[in-house]
Amino acid sequence: MSKQLKLICLLLLVTLFTVACSPNEEEAAPKETDHEGKESVELTISAAASLQDALSEIDEMYADQHPETKLTFNFGGSGSLQQQISQGAPVDLFFSAAEDKFDTLVEEGNIAKEDGVDLLGNSLVLIAPRNEENLTSFTDLTQEDVEQISLGTPESVPAGAYGVESLENMGLWNELKAKTVYAKDVRQVLSYVETGNVNAGIVYKTDALVSDKVEIIDTAGADTHTPIIYPVGIVKDTKNYDAAKEFYTFLQTDEALKVFEKYGFTAQ
Repeated sequence: MSKQLKLICLLLLVTLFTVACSPNEEEAAPKETDHEGKESVELTISAAASLQDALSEIDEMYADQHPETKLTFNFGGSGSLQQQISQGAPVDLFFSAAEDKFDTLVEEGNIAKEDGVDLLGNSLVLIAPRNEENLTSFTDLTQEDVEQISLGTPESVPAGAYGVESLENMGLWNELKAKTVYAKDVRQVLSYVETGNVNAGIVYKTDALVSDKVEIIDTAGADTHTPIIYPVGIVKDTKNYDAAKEFYTFLQTDEALKVFEKYGFTAQ
C-alpha cells in the first residue's frame, strides 16, 4: 500500500472517530430546569370564558406549588375552542362550559374518555345594569321599553344556547328574537350590560358575581334548560402528558374546588 493511500485511510479513520465521539446537539444542550432541578414545561389550557376569574386565581396557587410549570390560558366560547382543537391547535387541556362540545372531541378521538371528568356546574341568570327598576323577571323582557337584550352566539357559546333553550321553554323566544344582540362569549354579554349598550343579558351566575356594575334580576329554572356541566380533559396530542395530568388532577382537589365554589360554581 502506498504512503498516499495509507495517509488517506488514516484521515478517514480520524474523521469517523471524531463524528462518533461528538455529542448529539440535542443531547448536549441542557434542558431548562427550576431551582429544584425539575424540567420546566408550559401547558396551554383552552377554557370557557366564564372560568377566567377562577382559573386566574388557581394559576397563582399552582405556580407557588409547581414553579416548573407555566400555565397559558386561551379563553373563549367553548364551541370556538373545540373547533380549534379539532383542527389541530396545540392544546394540552380543554375546559368546556358544555358537555356536547367536549363530547365531540371525545368522539373524534382528540380526548380519551378516561382522561376527562365532569367537574363543575353553573346556573343561568338574567342581568341588567345596576339599579335597573323596570325589570324584575324574564317575562319583563317583552316590554316595549326593553329595546335590546344580549346572548352569546348559540352556535359557539353554550350560555347562549342555554339561554335560547330557556326562553323557548318560557314561551318568550319568538317575541325576543328580533331584539337580541349576539356576543362572542359570556364576557362580551357582561360588557354590553355593564356599559348600558343593552337593557339586559343572559349569562352564567358566575359571570354576574364578578361585576359590581350589574345585578341579577332572575334565575332560569333548572327545568328550562339542559343541565349546565363543565367537563375538563387532557388533549390526546399533548406533548406534556405527565404535566397535563398533574394539573388535571389538581383541578379536582378540594383546594381547587373551593376556589371554583368561591366564584359561584358548584362541584359535581
